[in-house]
Amino acid sequence: MFSANQSNQKGMEGAFLTTIILSFISMYNTVTDTSGDLFFALRKAQAPEIKGIYWTANTAGSKARREELIGLARNTELNAVVIDVKDSTGKVFFDSKVPLAKMIHSENTRYVPDFPDLLKRLREEKIYSIARIAVFQDPYLAEQMPEIALKKADGNLWRDRKGLAWVDPSSLWVWQYNIDIAKAAVKMGFDEVNFDYIRFPSDGDISDIKYRFDEKKIPKNEVIKNFFTFIGKNFEWHEANTSVDLFGMTLWRGDGLGIGQRYQDALDSIDFISPMVYPSHYYANFEGYANPADHPYEIVYKSLIKAEENFKNSRAVLRPWLQDFDLGAVYDSDKVRKQIRASKDSHARGWMLWNASNVYTKGALSAK
Repeated sequence: MFSANQSNQKGMEGAFLTTIILSFISMYNTVTDTSGDLFFALRKAQAPEIKGIYWTANTAGSKARREELIGLARNTELNAVVIDVKDSTGKVFFDSKVPLAKMIHSENTRYVPDFPDLLKRLREEKIYSIARIAVFQDPYLAEQMPEIALKKADGNLWRDRKGLAWVDPSSLWVWQYNIDIAKAAVKMGFDEVNFDYIRFPSDGDISDIKYRFDEKKIPKNEVIKNFFTFIGKNFEWHEANTSVDLFGMTLWRGDGLGIGQRYQDALDSIDFISPMVYPSHYYANFEGYANPADHPYEIVYKSLIKAEENFKNSRAVLRPWLQDFDLGAVYDSDKVRKQIRASKDSHARGWMLWNASNVYTKGALSAK
């Protein structure tokens, strides 16, 4: 007879073997198999100069709210939306047909039951659609498949200060899972895929994490760089564009910020790099500004111009996230507009506004 320890060990081995099998299934039997259709392109579609806003799945699923925001785009300079298809809870908001998503039941289609119809509607309005995917902050996958989650030295799941578990950023199975979801989103009709949370955790007891790789030999920067390369290879001949969200401070520091994020590592693999240059997220007295949030033009312009030279002759184009929420200061139309002007003056190719509640400052937007 097996002892309890032997039984537990066999159970863990079985779960790990399942993960490996599913990884190969998703690698060779993914949504990129279009039953004979050639779902790739020799050249990527040329993306317009994006002037976009962010939508949650809740907003995307509400016909009243989304029509309100489509109307805002129809009457202003807006021409793009970024919509959650997998957010930082780990839930997937459409029928992806990805084997691992099916196995762990990560799909929840009730939020946006008519996603294909919504994308058709956006195309009719000539609104460019971007699918947002939160990658390594994925507490749902971590809880369901702890063998590919970040662990503590005692073998238990590691959690950040909010109590959220993270998946292991060095796991190839995690990489493939997110790429499969990305390709499924494009097949459904999205023009671009935007990857967020491409980093190691930044808060909580980081020292308590026991990584599977030797941190002394393999820096975190290298792990994240390899994931950028993985995205690039998977979309190399694909018609869809790719973008990644990074902290704004990566434009000022090249050390990876302790989380593995360096924009330089994505320059030759990604189509658009989107730093979150929210003025409220810069520390007090940054560049001599007591409260950076009070200086939206200066913070955004100086941040973007800092990296301009490195983007020359690279695949990637700079396209920032801008602040449209009150933090550090009241962000009225003047402050939002100053960020937009700073983006243009620094030669960024468009911009995107972030507001977690999806309420945007109409007065900051130019009329059509």
